[in-house]
Amino acid sequence: MTKLEEITGGIRVQAGEREWTARNVLVNATPSVLAELFGDPLPIIDIASGGAQIKVNMLLSRLPNLRSGVSSEAFNGTFHINEGYQQLADAFEAAQGGTLPNPLPAEIYCHSLTDPSILSKELQEAGVHTLTLFALHTPHELFARSNNPVTSDQALQAVLATLNSVLAEPIEDCLFMGPDGNPCIEVNTTVDIENYLNIATGNIFHTPLDWPWAQSDSEIGSWGVETTRENVFLCGSGAARGGGVSGIPGHNAARAILNRAAKSEGISATH
Repeated sequence: MTKLEEITGGIRVQAGEREWTARNVLVNATPSVLAELFGDPLPIIDIASGGAQIKVNMLLSRLPNLRSGVSSEAFNGTFHINEGYQQLADAFEAAQGGTLPNPLPAEIYCHSLTDPSILSKELQEAGVHTLTLFALHTPHELFARSNNPVTSDQALQAVLATLNSVLAEPIEDCLFMGPDGNPCIEVNTTVDIENYLNIATGNIFHTPLDWPWAQSDSEIGSWGVETTRENVFLCGSGAARGGGVSGIPGHNAARAILNRAAKSEGISATH
């Protein structure tokens, strides 16, 4: 178990029998994990502000044909499925009402088209591809409620249905079969993400996203990465003014440390 402890002039990091000291520590974990590392009381998290997505990873023996007749080039970028304005509004209403949206809004990405090296040479030569699906409007409440929760199998069926709605053939026919004879598909609901990655409520953004400006007088002049410890900064999605895949928190954490160091040396800090 890793632990953090404040010491004079820095932070002590303990991981099992190993120990380090550092002047500053940048934390890419969630704020609740940071509290746990210091032995602080865990923050109370409203389940209603939790994660709201399903993540599905697939390995395909080949890319499927599209119902529209468009070539496989359609998989080169972000592929939006059932994400029209009204579809998103209807999906939000369904989720708010406690049911899994039908159809499920989703986006897919074929990373192996951009970077084939994520697969072995053998799989590349066999024409295998990865496909990642990100489903929206699937709040943690649906999967974590005590009464009649949505199961991972139900989530999978909803995902397959929405994906197949734009394909000319079932995606099941394109799934690569593993050595055990099972199709290579992995479904992760918010409950799975919470259990496997210790991210409270399965929120991949760690906390509800903030606006990119100070929302109170106490935040003016800060970088949005500060914590209750002077030498500890958030560099992940739990920071204010950024998150997701923006890279903003990492930049702001670095700026916060550099500006403080410059100030201690009597140098005028730049932004």
